[in-house]
Parts: sequence; C-alpha cells; structure tokens
Amino acid sequence: MLRLFVLIGFIFPVFVFSQQMRIGVLRDYSVQRIVFAYSEGSYNVFGDTTNFATLLPSEFVDLSVTANNQIELKVGVKQVAVVSKVLLVATKLNNSLVYSTKVPTVKERKYKDDVEITAQNGSLTIVNLVDINNYLSGVVESEGGGGKEIEYYKVQALMSRTYALKYKNRHQKEGFDLCDRTHCQAYHNQLRLNPMIDSAVLKTEGMVMVDQHNHLVDAYFHANCGGQTSEPDYVWNNKIPYLSTFKDTFCIYTKQATWEKRISQNDWLEYLVGTFHYPVNDSVLGPMIFTFNQADRCAFYQYPWLGIPLRDIREHFKLKSTFFNCYPEGTEVVLRGRGYGHGVGLCQEGAMKMAKFGFSYVQIALYYFPGVKVVNYQEQQYFNQQPKIVELD
Repeated sequence: MLRLFVLIGFIFPVFVFSQQMRIGVLRDYSVQRIVFAYSEGSYNVFGDTTNFATLLPSEFVDLSVTANNQIELKVGVKQVAVVSKVLLVATKLNNSLVYSTKVPTVKERKYKDDVEITAQNGSLTIVNLVDINNYLSGVVESEGGGGKEIEYYKVQALMSRTYALKYKNRHQKEGFDLCDRTHCQAYHNQLRLNPMIDSAVLKTEGMVMVDQHNHLVDAYFHANCGGQTSEPDYVWNNKIPYLSTFKDTFCIYTKQATWEKRISQNDWLEYLVGTFHYPVNDSVLGPMIFTFNQADRCAFYQYPWLGIPLRDIREHFKLKSTFFNCYPEGTEVVLRGRGYGHGVGLCQEGAMKMAKFGFSYVQIALYYFPGVKVVNYQEQQYFNQQPKIVELD
C-alpha cells in the first residue's frame, strides 16, 4: 500500500506587519463627558449597531455618561440616542480625531484611526483602535521627544514594539490591550512633530527582540542609568537572564545624569525607624543613619540584612533614582544621585549618545540587551509553527 505524508498548515506569509491595537487612553482621569471633533478625514458614527451620522469638517460628537451607565450621544448639539457603546470608524486609514475632555477638563489630544467608547462605574472607557505603526509613532515621540538621530528612534521603536506585543493582554479584563500610562507606555498623542519617527517605525517594521528560546524579551527602558544599569531583581525581585548590571559611559555627561535633593533629618529618621525599625540606638549603626555611599548600584540601604530596599526609599521620597549617596548637613540629609528611572534595560540618553556616535539601532539594542536576537516577528511566528502531518492511504 502506497502511503503519502502531507505537511499542511504552512501558508507562505506576506510579511506585512499590520495589526490593530486597542489602547485605553485618558486613563489618568474619570471621564464623564468628552467631545470628538473632526481633524482629518471623515468618520462614521455608530451607536450600538446603528449608523447615526458621518462626521465631516467642522462637526463633532458629544458623549456623556448617564446615571445608569449608558451613553448620551449627541451629534453636534442634537441628542440622537442613549446607547451602551459608541464607535467612531474612520473611512480610511490614518484619519484622526481631536479628543476634547470636558468633565474633567483635560488638554486636547489627537489620535489616529478609530475609537470605541463604553460606560462603566460612572465614567467613560475610551479605547483608541489604532494601527500598530501609528501607535508606535505616538509612543516613540511621547517617550523620546524630538530632535534625535534616526537610529535612536529606530531602537526606541524596536523596544516599544517588543514591549507592546509581549504585554498586549495586560488590560484584557478592562477591554483593551495596553493603556496610555507609563506603566505600559506613554501614548499622549498621535505623532505631531517629527516625520523622522514615522520613518524609523516603518524602517524597523515587524522587528522585535527575542531571547534564546525565541520568546519576546522584557524590553525595559528608562531615561538615564547614571553610568550603571540596574539588576532587574533590585527593582522587581526577579532576575532576567539577558539583563544584568554593567557600567555605561555613554550617558554620564547627559542632561539627567546627576541630581540633588535635600530632606529634613527628622523626616528621614521617622521614615527609616518608623517603617523599617532602623536600629537608631545601636552604637555603630545609629550614627550611620544619615550617611550612605554606593560606588556601584545596590539593592538595600546600608546592609541587606537591615531589609531597607532602596526602591522603597525612592518611592517614598519621590527620588529620581535609587542610585544615590547621602550625608548630613545642618538639619538636612543631602542626597546626591545619578540617573533617572529604574535603571533596568535600555538607557535612553545613553542610546541617544550612541546614535550620535554612529552606532546602528541593532548595535545599540544588543549593547543594552546582550545575548538577545533582533528578528522579524511575523517570520519568527511562521517558522515556529508546528506542521500537521496527515497520512493518506
């Protein structure tokens, strides 16, 4: 009997990286009323499943949450319906709307592509349904600002794409993928100022970082490491194999490399003793309470066995980083610090300096993430497929 074995399940892909993201925006606010106004291109206005209008130049839609968590839908000044969901659907890609929050009053924002609005717990949930490239352009500008080299924008796009795809289900229970806050990625507007960012996103389209097991990496980044990156477990209690502390000389003379803060000795004493029971009456440790030096990054204040995490001190006193020395002066504790942010992963100001020196975005990425690979995400997904074997008699 002749038997044929056929591999099925592989369809050769066209590697065009197009994907819509669901981004919860205006998440810092409890929005009760918002106006969406024409910016570029027309929009169809749906309330539940009914198309109520088409938004054209000089027109707007006014939405308010009702007492029973419905949405009052006005087209212009005319109320047209009370519905449970509103969709504003662009008639073509890259159309944009102005988001003008009225209650509370928030500075106007502008986002590309579609928007979905629902009501829950007395406020509106606003989700920008956005093409991933448009999303990344907005993120890169929000995170990196203007006036940088294109290789920096490319590496920031690579980082942000990797992060977005790895954590795209973070807010699934709330009805969206990621939010616009910094614990996801800052996304405070569509790209406004720098067309080079669009170019950087497109030139790295689909590129991500993966570890030795071909899993998306934790693409952490921060503003400035102060000359030394941090071990991940100093911040989050878990080690990451491809991220470990090292000296970074690219950022030490940049804008946010150093800082100083003064705190009253009473506040410092009260916090360390009241929260961590610092042995202030100990003949050796007591006089040391205001003095601390770390030539290299540490996880704890003074000694690990005292159990005083530097990340807790940073959070309590709103410090720029945990990388600081301190000493008493008068009635104050003077903190002289280095860096800005948690210090794990890519140092943005270091990456900016590397780009100025002519390093490519891949070289920059591998400098901060040694041992990882930069790959095309769709190709990676394709070649990781397991073929199905069908036996034919």
